[in-house]
Amino acid sequence: MKSDVEELMPRLLPVDCGEDTEDRVLNGPPRNPQEYLRQVQLEASLCPDVVVAQIDPKKLTKKQTVNVSVAGCPAAPVGFSPSLSWQQHQVSNFSDVRQSITRNRTHWSNHTLDDNVQMPKLTDEEGWKRFCLGEKTYLGSSSSSLADADQEPALDYSKVGFPPLLSIISRFNQSTVLMLLDILISWFEERKFVPQLGRWLYALLACLEKPLLPEAHSSIRQLARRCAQLRSTMNSQEDENLPALNLLICLVAR
Repeated sequence: MKSDVEELMPRLLPVDCGEDTEDRVLNGPPRNPQEYLRQVQLEASLCPDVVVAQIDPKKLTKKQTVNVSVAGCPAAPVGFSPSLSWQQHQVSNFSDVRQSITRNRTHWSNHTLDDNVQMPKLTDEEGWKRFCLGEKTYLGSSSSSLADADQEPALDYSKVGFPPLLSIISRFNQSTVLMLLDILISWFEERKFVPQLGRWLYALLACLEKPLLPEAHSSIRQLARRCAQLRSTMNSQEDENLPALNLLICLVAR
């Protein structure tokens, strides 16, 4: 007579080791392949049909966070590091932004983009740099993009870069978000910080979904190290880029 297990899962490898095999197999190590297979069958038959995990619900009610190690970052010069209350306030605002993007992603992704918004192909890294940063920043123009934009009667986004509008970033899936982060962080590794870059980095970080993928951990650690490196070379606490660098470091670390 077949057991219940055999009725549900027919044996693919029938094993017949004799009548006294069961006691011998369970009381010692298998001596040959047949006894090993029989031991696996016997152990499976002793397992309960249903197993219930013992989970403490109290542990699930606590707010879950993702902490990323930023080891290797140069320490901030004295007076250049933000206060704890400032960091907590920025993290709270960032959390609100992330939740808002998640709630409204479908709504904004259905908005029709303006005719002048021509997003590059996914494989066009140089095109994405121009799209996000603008021709002037991408080409390393010495003149200020924002100052020039104020003088122009019509704002040319191809020169100053497209802002990370919700109607744009809501169209990105996670692979595109990670790809853009890698492109911009790699560009940032060899160049100075500019406000347009900061706006895009903040927006892309807000689009990352948790739990973070290993590639995302690596990218944002690289970003934090670069920001800390630039901060460590600053000579004045009044540097206009200091708050932005502190913000990015804070968001990655917390």
